[in-house]
Amino acid sequence: MHSTVQNLISIEEEIRLSLKEKKINKLPKVIAVSKTFEIEKIYPLITHGHINFGENKVQEAMYKWEKIKQENSKIKLHLIGKLQTNKVKFAVKIFDYIHTLDSIKLAKKIAEEQKKIGKNIKIFIQLNIGDEPQKSGIHKKELDNLLDYCKEIKLNIIGLMCIPPIDGKTENYFRELELLNNNYNFNELSMGMSSDYLLAATNSATFLRIGSSIFGTRI
Repeated sequence: MHSTVQNLISIEEEIRLSLKEKKINKLPKVIAVSKTFEIEKIYPLITHGHINFGENKVQEAMYKWEKIKQENSKIKLHLIGKLQTNKVKFAVKIFDYIHTLDSIKLAKKIAEEQKKIGKNIKIFIQLNIGDEPQKSGIHKKELDNLLDYCKEIKLNIIGLMCIPPIDGKTENYFRELELLNNNYNFNELSMGMSSDYLLAATNSATFLRIGSSIFGTRI
């Protein structure tokens, strides 16, 4: 068995046991974050039957995934990196999920481009949960305005996403995002990476974005 498949199976079992202990029945989906890795390292996971994969860059995703997605319609590709408006027309063609919506300008562009090709992408709004100036994501006080605009232009917003600060308070941020997500009655919640996916899973994350724990260290 390929190491990436073994890693994925181990992670999924670890999550299952952790949630069983806490009497949580709903298992989150694992997004295998394949950014920077060649497709040869990803193929074993596809053969294993894994369908959710994450990429940071639009051009890399198109190069790696266009042919594979034509051959395997079950594959779901998630954009987890910052999306620039000049790349939206390409992003909406290749991605099934966008996790990083953070402005009205970007929302407008996504709506325009997906309408042209008759696609309805599933979208998360990225929240800057720790109010960090160096990070992407909308601030909490601006969330209502963005959500109202997204409803107006009929974007398919399915939940919130965050990358919490590295300050030892990760679970607090996850709990805060979980509460916000529930307040808006969203069914999906994107949070948790290789370093904190168990915490995210126990705080109602439905999508975990896991890269290095599956693929190994990036060069």
